[in-house]
Amino acid sequence: MPRPVTLQLSPLTGQPQEDLAVVADLVRDTGAEMPEVEAVVTFAAKGVPEEVLARLPNVKMISVFGVGTDKIDLEECRRRGIIVATTRGTLNDDVADCAVMLTLALHRELLPQDRFARDGGWAREGKAWLTHTMAGKKLGIFGMGDIGVEIARRAEAFRMEVGYHNRSRRDAPQRYFDTLAGLADWCDTLVLAAPGTAETFHVVDAAMLDRIGPDGFLVNIARGQLVDEAALVAALDAGRIAGAGLDVFEDEPRPHPGLVASSRTVLTPHAASATIETRTRMAGKVVSNLEDYIAGRPMDARIV
Repeated sequence: MPRPVTLQLSPLTGQPQEDLAVVADLVRDTGAEMPEVEAVVTFAAKGVPEEVLARLPNVKMISVFGVGTDKIDLEECRRRGIIVATTRGTLNDDVADCAVMLTLALHRELLPQDRFARDGGWAREGKAWLTHTMAGKKLGIFGMGDIGVEIARRAEAFRMEVGYHNRSRRDAPQRYFDTLAGLADWCDTLVLAAPGTAETFHVVDAAMLDRIGPDGFLVNIARGQLVDEAALVAALDAGRIAGAGLDVFEDEPRPHPGLVASSRTVLTPHAASATIETRTRMAGKVVSNLEDYIAGRPMDARIV
């Protein structure tokens, strides 16, 4: 099979970019109809805009750097028979690590303790205040996919009790809740690991935050759109929730000013998978997905 003409919407780096250039005839977006394009390479954060997809009448395959597909019209891809494959499976460990890092930072008040040690508070006031242990606490996971499973495994290593809510019950030992509201009522920390869809938009609103409660924490490593950030800021300011650890935001790269100003938040810049090792694996997976398409092989990370 000849090298497919491939529209590259997002660049890879290093060896994976060189490998991609070997297997595909790479082109840039011209802004016009591109009937010659057979495949697309893109980042999850960029996706494939609807107007771009409409200008690709013969595209057959989209290889996504990342696991999010909220910026790709999957229904249109199904209708047109377009294969969509992600880098699922390459970033589970790092994203789960980030979720636990944020959870631990909230419980132990890592950032306030760091500031206290650095700005002279320790010297002026003596020993620091008491924080909270994670062992014995309840951690709820919304979205028990591959990443959710890894979060559960890590939380249990901290001797936390784990429950979850998912679209369907999994064959898993953790306690299942048939509603997110029930999970939020039960847990001390709610971790969001579900995809960003129309159904999950602002699923964490003021009412859900009140269910988490004044002693509870929210952690989001999924998509910013799952959380009503204005409601979250109001809850943090009023003490209706103890704190929030966020890697994703509604308007990236501009977190809500109230989240930035709050002493109750720990923020990271959508960097849960941003390690050298994982990003290298992800880029390699983008290339191998395209190679599998060319060879007609099954793709283990195909979602459409």
